Amino acid sequence: MTLPTGARAMAEARKPVIGVLCCNETVQRPVQVVASRFVAPLARVSDACVVLVPAIADLCDVASLTHYLDGILLTGSRSNVAPTRYGAATDDAGGVLDRERDDVALTMADAMIAAGKPVFGICRGMQEINVLFGGTLSTERCCGRHLRGGWDQSDYTALFDHRHEVDLAVDGALAAMTGEQRLSVHSVHEQAIERLGDGLTVEAWSSDDGVIEAIAARPNGADVLAVQWHPEWDVERSASSHAFFAQIGRALRGG
Repeated sequence: MTLPTGARAMAEARKPVIGVLCCNETVQRPVQVVASRFVAPLARVSDACVVLVPAIADLCDVASLTHYLDGILLTGSRSNVAPTRYGAATDDAGGVLDRERDDVALTMADAMIAAGKPVFGICRGMQEINVLFGGTLSTERCCGRHLRGGWDQSDYTALFDHRHEVDLAVDGALAAMTGEQRLSVHSVHEQAIERLGDGLTVEAWSSDDGVIEAIAARPNGADVLAVQWHPEWDVERSASSHAFFAQIGRALRGG
């Protein structure tokens, strides 16, 4: 079937569609939430159309979403991955949990990878990817960035005042896209990778304590790239953060 000229032009001009995973929170009532700062650079830098994916396992049609989406971003969150997801006997040491988010994140990421479509992660998203690949997490490996004991979430900006250095793998994707061997980044997290998942490679380590700060893989032809830090926080001021979202745009287009 030959498309009419107008329809053909619209198809050719179509932006890639990326799913952004939400979280479950209660603000007087249960709501789906995602920080706007994750969405904006996907539209402005990655030049993608953003679709929010609800973290409600029974209502999330993974098969249909996998068909329509060109990629997915697993965002950071105020919650942690439930320890029982990576082999712990209980979730007692998990802190604030969002088990529905765990369900949807792991199922969606697995389906996208099986379809050969790119999966990206930031903070919690990196931890979810590591768990998906059979790795484990720790609440004892976050060192100076470990925030157990509570966050002052009334001043979110203050959480990102702390910066630290990360070293990039010489032959890694992050070094190639940024042209750098060391970056100054913002990391705010309560969990960190303990055992690396099978098939993942380390893209970056914290310079002072060796905590894994970025991972990558290419299973089934799907680009998988995730960072522990928050490139969405300073994307307008940081060349390396801008490069991260530009890479998402290229991957969504098959580049």
